[in-house]
Amino acid sequence: MLNFDFYNPTHILFGKGRIADLNKVIPENAKVLLLYGGGSIKQNGVFDEVIAALGTRSVTEFTGIEPNPSYETLMQAVEVIKNGQIDFLLAVGGGSVIDGTKFIAAAALFEGGDPWAILEKRGSNITKALPFGSVLTLPATGSEMNAGAVVTRKSIKAKMAFSSPHCYPKFSILDPTKTYTLPVRQIGNGAVDAFVHVMEQYMTYPVNSPVQDRFAEGLLKTLIEEGPKALKNPEDYDVRANLMWCATMALNGLISAGVPQDWATHMIGHELTALHGIDHAQTLAIVLPSMLRVRKESKRAKLLQYAERIWDLRDGDEDTRIETAISRTQDFFEQMGVKTRLSDYALNASNIDPIVAALETHRMVALGEKRDVTLNISRQVLELSL
Repeated sequence: MLNFDFYNPTHILFGKGRIADLNKVIPENAKVLLLYGGGSIKQNGVFDEVIAALGTRSVTEFTGIEPNPSYETLMQAVEVIKNGQIDFLLAVGGGSVIDGTKFIAAAALFEGGDPWAILEKRGSNITKALPFGSVLTLPATGSEMNAGAVVTRKSIKAKMAFSSPHCYPKFSILDPTKTYTLPVRQIGNGAVDAFVHVMEQYMTYPVNSPVQDRFAEGLLKTLIEEGPKALKNPEDYDVRANLMWCATMALNGLISAGVPQDWATHMIGHELTALHGIDHAQTLAIVLPSMLRVRKESKRAKLLQYAERIWDLRDGDEDTRIETAISRTQDFFEQMGVKTRLSDYALNASNIDPIVAALETHRMVALGEKRDVTLNISRQVLELSL
């Protein structure tokens, strides 16, 4: 096992009716900026519950945070904060709203010039951030219990990630009943997103870390078992609760402690989203199977472990077990309604060069747990994903 630091200060309030507890976790005299996306929280009753729980606190609304939060939109919120002397942020929505709020919290207090520098430096230059909490309505990214975020700058078609210990939510409220009305597409995307998050931390090489491996495998098996149930029975509380907690646990730092991490699939996926507007989870479903096939040799030991422990594949030669495990992974994504080929999104070989060029522009030229995913390897992955 590798050396590690583990730190996670986020207070989780999980279960039915927990939005009412906002009154307990936000200071009574706070001037709150309430941030959300397209307005679905006003249709499903979440907005009304939040406003009721905030009571007499001063509340300003900021709406319109996109599914891939844009730098341009987020900077508008920063101006609202400065003009309104806001001192607490509350994100209500999915990972994109929470990601955007993390950037806003840091940018509002940033003293290093243009806040775009936060993205350019991957968050290493963040020294402070406004306090914020979240009410999660779409389990997928795990942003409700980690310090990372991804922001897109539309003007240059760049999707950039950052992380800082100053950007952990103070608290996050997770009420599974608030996910009942999610569209089928978002249910599928959420399960796939969480699954690939686990794989990025698990599917590397062995470092004798059975605790982390077994945690990761438990999350993967739970997603495989519960994901299809959520599509069939959207209002099954236990299913929704298990999926919600899986997505949070997939990226709160627990399973990554002391193990190598990959994230090459995500970096290529970010370029697909920035250039073609494909949903984040959809890009992961496209890239991961090909990534595993192209890098089969360097991941052989963990692929065989994955084949046995997740898919019960013990017979036959190693290559057959590995290919069957990858194929079953792809089948699971398809079962969740998430397509797994570039051609499913009207992309073809002519689109590969611009994607590789974007990777080079953003210095994504040595990816993966061993930094051996070159631009040529990324190209091979994309070609195999057609």
